[in-house]
Amino acid sequence: MKKYDEGLKSIRELLGQEGVVEKDNHEPYITEWRGLWRGNCSLIARPASTQEVSGVVKICNEHNISIVPQGGNTGLVGGAVPNGGIVISTQRMQRIIDVDPINMTLTCEAGCILKNLQTASENAGRLFPLSLAAEGSCSIGGNLSTNAGGIQVLRYGNTRDLVLGIEVVLPNGEVWNGLRALRKDNTGYDIKHLFVGGEGTLGIITSAILKLFPAHKQKETALVAVSKVSDAIELLSKITSAAGDSLTAFELMNNYSFNLPIKYINGIRQPFTNKHNWYILIELTSPQEGRNLRAIIEKTLLTAVDQKVVEDAILAETLNQAQDFWKIRESIPEAQGEEGGSIKNDITVPISKIPEFLNRANKIVETIIPKIRPVSFGHAGDGNIHYNLTQPEDMDRKTFLNQWHIITNAINEIVADLNGSFSAEHGIGQLKIKELQQYRPGIEVQLMKIIKHSIDPKNIMNPGKLFDL
Repeated sequence: MKKYDEGLKSIRELLGQEGVVEKDNHEPYITEWRGLWRGNCSLIARPASTQEVSGVVKICNEHNISIVPQGGNTGLVGGAVPNGGIVISTQRMQRIIDVDPINMTLTCEAGCILKNLQTASENAGRLFPLSLAAEGSCSIGGNLSTNAGGIQVLRYGNTRDLVLGIEVVLPNGEVWNGLRALRKDNTGYDIKHLFVGGEGTLGIITSAILKLFPAHKQKETALVAVSKVSDAIELLSKITSAAGDSLTAFELMNNYSFNLPIKYINGIRQPFTNKHNWYILIELTSPQEGRNLRAIIEKTLLTAVDQKVVEDAILAETLNQAQDFWKIRESIPEAQGEEGGSIKNDITVPISKIPEFLNRANKIVETIIPKIRPVSFGHAGDGNIHYNLTQPEDMDRKTFLNQWHIITNAINEIVADLNGSFSAEHGIGQLKIKELQQYRPGIEVQLMKIIKHSIDPKNIMNPGKLFDL
């Protein structure tokens, strides 16, 4: 313990008073924002530069102090919650280093808030397309470490697809500078992709070079009602054929999830006169002025109505109306919390299998817990469904949440049978360690462990996340 305490003392001396947070003020750093996990740690380190991160990690390596890297602490699987050791927060590392509209890149530190990067890109006449509900508080370092998805994956890909280079502090404190703004670089293994999606288990991302795209000059948004999930998938096929790469988002919501924000969130109203079983939010965008996106979406929807694939549709006439449509979709997780306990599943299956998944999952969860209320919504355009489940009205929260693993195990069996994934965009953290062992081939998990041991032999980087060692 003496060596451990000496290490903490050295960190305090290195960072000074502004660079550390002592125990009385740890709560925001050790508590998961939904209250599902509450951890503990000896110290919160808040370095202001890569050099300071390196210095702290060297001390931790020497004194065997475990490290939990943390950005905005907005994760959903407990990956940033500490269980001992220290937290290294990137909150003070928020510099946008460079925006290059010619090379179409943005270079920044890991603590930059995603919304600020979007704004900086817009100011340069460019687009950084990563967009998710927590964009006002999540940091790009966390987005990279979890390979965040979001609402525009259909067109632009996950975070992994949006990064050209990164800088990383390794578990021994050494700095790997992989900040190369190149589209082509065939020089061996692409090392950055070990750390993107690595959930902080291999090192701490301190800076990144991100891809930018031409800004959207046209945008059309439609809210569509259908009777069956199979109709939604048929409409996806139609709009994909008609719009091509202009299709930016295709978001699916069941009736229950759609109406939760209308019930609980101020300023949201019901846009349809009649009730429908399923709703779809479609968005087309283009960087070109001349393309008539409205004609494309109107023609596709009119044909779908004539073929009885679509029951009703509303095209946004103004930017404010489009934002109102998006507010419904983006407010579902917040509104669901008002209905009681929630068991959350972040799954992905082949797009063609979405109707089968939902049909089988609804039947089995109703068998396990009668009157359970599925909150089904998500990015149907890339096969990612957030299959959340709200407690029955006549069941108390604790009893319901005690069924978490029984419910998720049953759902994961269906997902596996359909060749899907139990974790689409939220990662593993500490929530899904058993699932990784169960549903990924043994050789795949073993390779991950070999990589982990090779880079972090002392297991000081985010121990207890991804897998048990």
